Amino acid sequence: MTSAPLEAIFARQQAARWRVAATSADQRRAKLRALLEALMAQRGEAQAALAADFRKSPEEVDLTELYPVITEIKDALRHLPRWMKPRKVPTPIGLFGSAGTIVQEPRGVVLIISPWNYPIYLTLGPLVSAIAAGNCAVLKPSELTPHTTAFLAKLVAGLFPEEEVALVEGDATIAQELLALPFDHIFFTGSPAVGKVVMKAAAEHLTSVTLELGGKSPVLVDADADLRVAARKIAWGKGLNGGQTCVAPDYVLVQDRAHDGLVAELKQAFIDFYGPDATARQASPDLARIVNDRHFARIQTLLSGATARIAFGGDTEAATRYIAPTLLTDVDPASPIMQEEIFGPLLPILRVPDMDAAVAFVNARPNPLALYVFSGSRRGAESLIARTTAGGSCINDTVLHFAHTGLPTGGVNTSGLGKAHGVYGFEAFSNARGVLRQRTRFSAIQLMYPPYTGFVRRMIDLTLRHF
Repeated sequence: MTSAPLEAIFARQQAARWRVAATSADQRRAKLRALLEALMAQRGEAQAALAADFRKSPEEVDLTELYPVITEIKDALRHLPRWMKPRKVPTPIGLFGSAGTIVQEPRGVVLIISPWNYPIYLTLGPLVSAIAAGNCAVLKPSELTPHTTAFLAKLVAGLFPEEEVALVEGDATIAQELLALPFDHIFFTGSPAVGKVVMKAAAEHLTSVTLELGGKSPVLVDADADLRVAARKIAWGKGLNGGQTCVAPDYVLVQDRAHDGLVAELKQAFIDFYGPDATARQASPDLARIVNDRHFARIQTLLSGATARIAFGGDTEAATRYIAPTLLTDVDPASPIMQEEIFGPLLPILRVPDMDAAVAFVNARPNPLALYVFSGSRRGAESLIARTTAGGSCINDTVLHFAHTGLPTGGVNTSGLGKAHGVYGFEAFSNARGVLRQRTRFSAIQLMYPPYTGFVRRMIDLTLRHF
């Protein structure tokens, strides 16, 4: 953590931005290699920090926090020279004599505000893109995961000079002070409500933003889906991090004749993953805890206020912030649990007569961050994708699209703005600058300079008709 005033950090990074922008692909890759080596060397410290904040298992830390950052780094190391290379574009015949290129230039000094649910991945993932694009960066991780934030502060301070990358700790007050500064880009991951605050603050300086927000991500299960496979993948996606995942399955729409079979398979999947009875599941080392008392109380209120039947789970313990993986059936769509993102291990399951009804249900609500389809028919699955809108999707799986560096991730409308990961993250932290180079003294457009004589008018007419 830096102790310098925020304005001073910002000023130092502004002074360094042109030097950092001029770095070569090899220089940027050297920074990324150093980050990769430090993460691997301090893997045990990362695991301990997240265990202290979430009681998260080392294996889940490796899979959901470290692996995605490592793949981001390796992808950038492999492709960065190509991403940075100016791209030639075809020249219209009316501009004969000139050449056009697109240059990806750094935005400058950027702010990355990351959430508490995946504090390593959602802080360092955007940082990888920012470094690859040649920016200076200020990081503001969440105060709700103090052990992991302390780990990140130590990691960053040991790798980067403050004028290039600085990590600032603090609560919402510090975030507001940072948002008052004229950053060149803001990358925010969090709730739609706070995203609106960030966007409003950015508008004061006309600062560009990438907003990775949330929403209720549905799962659509067709009657011809392999229910056992679907259930295991849904249960895995829901169980990760105790359900505190922005792209976790939020609720299930299943065709009526497959409903009972899916519920039975989901029960079995949770038993297989976490234990045969309530006592074993509560003792499982593989179930993360809710991050704090406030969020525990919020999820418990959703559970107690749901007009639904608890088909599985429902156990809670306030002392350890434990909430069991819970299946809810016969759910009233008007219940509070169906009005806000759950962000916990509760899974409402709703019957639909057919997939047309499922599509109508989804499309009557705000666009989700993710949408998952399980179907035994490729044509049926693609039809469901084509008739809905979401930030990203999986067919016959959940969550994994978020870790695929070749795919853009991000929301749409209320679930986000802009894309990230891989080349899309590089582009988010870059300005695509169009450059036209005139290679000859003569260009076709000179034939259409004023005065607009009859000849010039004929040339303009010819251009409009044929070029």
